[in-house]
Amino acid sequence: MPASCRPGRTAQTAAAPSPLGHPPGGWTERPLRSSRLLVRGTRAGPGDAEARDPRPPGQGGGRCAAAPGPRGVRGREAGQEVRAGRRGAGHAGRPREGPQGRREAPREPRHRGRRRRGRRRRRRPGGSRGLGVKIGVVTFPGSLDDRDASRAVVRGGGEAVSLWHADADLRGVDAVVLPGGFSYGDYLRAGAIASIAPVMGSVVEAARGGMPVLGICNGFQVLCEAGLLPGALVRNDVRTFVCRDQRLRVEDASTAWTSAFENGQEVVVPLKNGEGGYNADQRTLDELEGEGRVVFRYVGGNPNGSQRDIAGVRDASGRVVGLMPHPEHATEPGYGPTEHGGGASRNGTDGLGFFTSVLQALASA
Repeated sequence: MPASCRPGRTAQTAAAPSPLGHPPGGWTERPLRSSRLLVRGTRAGPGDAEARDPRPPGQGGGRCAAAPGPRGVRGREAGQEVRAGRRGAGHAGRPREGPQGRREAPREPRHRGRRRRGRRRRRRPGGSRGLGVKIGVVTFPGSLDDRDASRAVVRGGGEAVSLWHADADLRGVDAVVLPGGFSYGDYLRAGAIASIAPVMGSVVEAARGGMPVLGICNGFQVLCEAGLLPGALVRNDVRTFVCRDQRLRVEDASTAWTSAFENGQEVVVPLKNGEGGYNADQRTLDELEGEGRVVFRYVGGNPNGSQRDIAGVRDASGRVVGLMPHPEHATEPGYGPTEHGGGASRNGTDGLGFFTSVLQALASA
């Protein structure tokens, strides 16, 4: 090999090692092969010959052969890229060409194109009666069922608007839902910290001005702590978390959230709480009973020790309602409870009436 293709550096190499691992005849030296990196798009230098196949050089005499690289790019100028071979190519491996030999602009798959004319959209279960009605769903740190409540609003025919606990802006909503969960981890008392969140200042003011508000489970606790509903929710008398399908009897179908039902009607919705026992002093309980402000009662057994089997109450206006069971979990066929304690078949949508009721109330206001 020509001397010009050999590097000038040398390294010490050993002859046959001794049993102790030392070369018996001392150290000898031999040239190292080149460690230069070959960069795509550049020609090899004179010291790169030994890093390639020992084939004879082609035309050019004794010059070192060109650097190896992808087929078809030999001799490419430095800095040039190798274009993709088949992506966007036609039958002959070439990019599609439009009029006058220009390449066509990238296109999306056909299934993502515009809707065909005449194709009808599916109508939501609530029909058109809730068109334009916005119902806000508040999310606190620890909220569990805010997404379910938003879906129930949409199932009822309304537009769900997400509200954040730290933002006092209600974003122009017509009603508010305080969902279930464990706001702020239920520290101090369930719902106590959430009741003083910035958004609740706006909710309390709007509720006193006539805006419909529904508190579900933890939301019921928040409404009691905020002073919008009387009483308090305490630890279940069984001292365990209760989760089951619960039968309820509608005691008041005149509220903004229950007009789709009839007095005395029984519905079945899921119940899940650890601090769901409704508690109030006797005077308050008598006032609730006398004014007809008990909205729901438990049927088929009291699950949490609530006084007088109370499952839900309302304020004096009938526009603020709180209850411990979860109607938002019973708004779709196949997902809610399908039968009650008597064995009668149901379709699992007993909770949908809460959300269609408020839309009707707002439409007729």
